[in-house]
Amino acid sequence: MNMAVVTETLQLRLTPPVRYVLRWADTALIHAQRLAEWCGHGPVLEEDIALTNMALDLVGQARGLLTLAGQLEAQGRATPFDEDALAFWRDERDYLNLTLVEQPMRRSSAHSPGGDFADTVLRNLLLASWFKQGWKGLLTSSDAELAAVAAKALKEARYHQQHAADWVVRLGDGSDESQQRMRAALLRAWPYTAEMFVDDAVDTAAAASGLGPARSALRAAWLAEVGQVLDEATLALPADPQSVSTGTQGVHSEHMGFILAEMQSLQRRFPGGVW
Repeated sequence: MNMAVVTETLQLRLTPPVRYVLRWADTALIHAQRLAEWCGHGPVLEEDIALTNMALDLVGQARGLLTLAGQLEAQGRATPFDEDALAFWRDERDYLNLTLVEQPMRRSSAHSPGGDFADTVLRNLLLASWFKQGWKGLLTSSDAELAAVAAKALKEARYHQQHAADWVVRLGDGSDESQQRMRAALLRAWPYTAEMFVDDAVDTAAAASGLGPARSALRAAWLAEVGQVLDEATLALPADPQSVSTGTQGVHSEHMGFILAEMQSLQRRFPGGVW
């Protein structure tokens, strides 16, 4: 890592293309960080390994996208920011992930909000289905590197979606308690899904330039696939959310600062440290 870029938080020129790529990258990265919290705590050994492997898939996706974002941001700059700098040296407001991925996934105590295993598998279904549609749209991106990341990531998203769907059906159509927990998890997560499909100037510019699809273009296919799984799981599709969360605008929930404090602590304490 270039030591010159890690002595303080980064000063970025967040142009529309950079913002667009960072939205995908940051959502994958923070989702991976949350999933990794299950390592050593899964309900069964096989699931512990599966969730950890999915987190690693997402980290791999984030790495490719952060590298691309650094290259796009560096146009006119001598040295681009690398993936490590963008992951560990940005402030909270410079992260552009979906608010949904910030929410607790694993309950640390009986009094913590959310964090049930039901929350994890339900959220995995919603996000894997969203990523799947996004990667499909990015296969024809005008940026060859972005298209290449999407081609590999699409295969992983398909597996993530199927894995999550199997659990959602198993628990939703299971015992009275498992169904109740899935219903509660669905109601907790659903309000955040509106942000997945709301367009702004960044989406408009990406669609116009061929960089990638606007978020609104993903909704119909996403809703059809998610709705099919929920129907099989005997879970009713909730009403459309009445508000839109703002993580992709850099305005985050109260959980984001705690995630970054943990994720960035080692690099910020030992700048440029390597194994």
